[in-house]
Amino acid sequence: MTAAASRDAGLQGALDAIRALHHPEPHQILGAHPEPGGGTVVRAFRPDAEGITVIADDGGEWPMRPLGQGMFEVHAPRGIGPYHLCVTYPGGRRFTLGDPYRFWPTLGELDAYLVNEGRHERPWERLGAHPMLHGGTYGTAFAVWAPTAAGVSVVGDFNGWDGRLHPMRRMGGSGIWELFVPELGDGARYKFEIRPAGGGPPFLKVDPYAFRTEVPPQNASVVHALDQYAWRDAGWMEQRARGDLFARPMSIYEVHLGSWRRVPEEGNRPLTYRELGVELAAYCRDMGFTHVELLPVAEHPFGGSWGYQVGNYFAPTARFGHPDDFRFLVDHMHQEGIGVLIDWVPGHFPRDVWGLGRFDGTAMFEHADPRQGEQPDWGTYVFNFGRNEVRNFLVGNAHFWLDEYHVDGLRVDAVASMLYLDYSRQPGKWVPNKSGGRENEEAITFLRELNASVHARHPGVHVIAEESTAWPRVTAPVGEGGLGFTLKWNMGWMHDTLKYFAADPLYRMHEHNKLTFGLLYAYSERYVLPLSHDEVVHMKRSLWGRMPGYDDQKAANLRALLAWMWAHPGRKLLFMGGEIGQAAEWNHDRSLDWHLLADPAHAGIQALVRSLNHLYAEHPALHAQDDRADGFQWIQADAASSNVYCFLRRDRSGRSIACIANLANQAWPGYRLGAPIAGSWQRILDTDAAAVGGRDRSGPSMVRTEHLPWDALPESLQLDLPPLTVQWLLSPGP
Repeated sequence: MTAAASRDAGLQGALDAIRALHHPEPHQILGAHPEPGGGTVVRAFRPDAEGITVIADDGGEWPMRPLGQGMFEVHAPRGIGPYHLCVTYPGGRRFTLGDPYRFWPTLGELDAYLVNEGRHERPWERLGAHPMLHGGTYGTAFAVWAPTAAGVSVVGDFNGWDGRLHPMRRMGGSGIWELFVPELGDGARYKFEIRPAGGGPPFLKVDPYAFRTEVPPQNASVVHALDQYAWRDAGWMEQRARGDLFARPMSIYEVHLGSWRRVPEEGNRPLTYRELGVELAAYCRDMGFTHVELLPVAEHPFGGSWGYQVGNYFAPTARFGHPDDFRFLVDHMHQEGIGVLIDWVPGHFPRDVWGLGRFDGTAMFEHADPRQGEQPDWGTYVFNFGRNEVRNFLVGNAHFWLDEYHVDGLRVDAVASMLYLDYSRQPGKWVPNKSGGRENEEAITFLRELNASVHARHPGVHVIAEESTAWPRVTAPVGEGGLGFTLKWNMGWMHDTLKYFAADPLYRMHEHNKLTFGLLYAYSERYVLPLSHDEVVHMKRSLWGRMPGYDDQKAANLRALLAWMWAHPGRKLLFMGGEIGQAAEWNHDRSLDWHLLADPAHAGIQALVRSLNHLYAEHPALHAQDDRADGFQWIQADAASSNVYCFLRRDRSGRSIACIANLANQAWPGYRLGAPIAGSWQRILDTDAAAVGGRDRSGPSMVRTEHLPWDALPESLQLDLPPLTVQWLLSPGP
């Protein structure tokens, strides 16, 4: 075979591969290519077209000749520079469009290398869909990781969802496919059409790095430019990075955006991001909460998952508006002095056929072995934390929310399911690590990498673990062998405390240690005390519903629980509705029962939470030494027969607040307690005060000590303790 014949055969093979949509680099054949004699050959693949003309931007037109099966070619006598294709279809339909195959790659070799190594610091800036100016032309650059695919096309409204029209090129051995589509911009709907290796029909997948989506149940990805919003929170961001992260007060209001407040006059619709930004910020500021924590805002296909089965990790849910509307929510919160935390779910993802699972036809984001790659509790896939590109996807996603949306922290969901290989798995249904143990060493490495990188790049930001086991050193620094989280939810405290308060006061003496046990380990980690959404859902009853007795006793018990919690060491987290004594279990499809505030008992609970938050922030004794044992002292821990507890919280100057709880259903008049400092102690909080729904039975607001040693302390106080109440007393000044 002659050299010319060999070239012709090679070209024919390449053309056939493009027609079959299996050519890994269609740019080698399609587009404009200089010829040895100084001319230019232009090829285009437009199935169903009757004719195509090349129109140079600087003048000149060259009709292309058909090569069959949708392939067209023309030999122009000169270099033609930028050009368009005028494509004619049956019936005289004519379209003029830019040629994607005349552009260099928008993704560099270094970017692809860093993604493959798991070391790209900002992978979302290179993968996904990015409107940009490229080669002097405005368009959108697409890039997707699909390492085993035989071919990938980008499809959307712009090409009739026809995978034949925009096949992508493979970037060497990286497994990343790339294409620049000229004259396509913000708002375009798209997906990727994957053609699996080994044959089989093509299938559609959403973009793992999509920044915007359609409103569910529709699921197409939507092109979105990230740089359109003008932030106004520079002061907040600068302040956040300064000072001692752990000495600041932290009272968190946990919120599900779709059910906090709805608009009954408009079909019971949920508030938009912009409406929430204004109304929620004003509410939190009035109530004294320092932060909101939002149940997952990343797009999720099923509303009933509350966001915990994420379909699109880089896109705020479209249910409440545009991505820039969510930016407004965060921005406005910051301007009102409220921090924003979001729930983040890196442990597992749903099986929707259009999502991450089996993305290129193989187990790509997840383990192939179901003993490692499937979560039996939730019917989901588990991320393969040992794969570099997957780890880069997740770590990059954490930084994405911190960088692009200015959130102040991530609460990492279900950490225990990541740490243990046998989590919720029966014997023989899990794979031990290389040492034969149950610890997921790949997940541990991922979590340490996540936390170390976040702390290095985002000072002042929290990463909070929802971790329900006795795993050691969750909040210890990575450099000291810990996992590196800033805080951990104290699930043991939550279970013990709720069990105690649910008990009839007649039997609480038998549960007395439920409220003291937590102080034995309170300083082993940095803790958040959570009364979260998980505790007020179907069949668990609301906080109000858990309290024993009739309504007046329920109200008194709930006030006592909240005042006990706010005095106890640990940051505070309360799910929405708890602050108004929501009686019904939480329902994600309806608003909170704000009408309850017409009842003085429920209005009193709200007034109490407002006071708790403001006092907590005002007095460093209640927050500045949350992590130090010398900031706490028991006065009475063993008065089980009377159901009384008393402890001190101290600041670094020695100023103290005494918390006295009578959790019996009877009064204790003239009850004596030890005091470390002589003088007049001021009652600054009383859950029996009329202003919060109580009966004002606690006596004068100033109580003077007697020089009578008690409880191994040099002074003592006599107090009237009404039933089911908590009081806070501020020590005399230094």
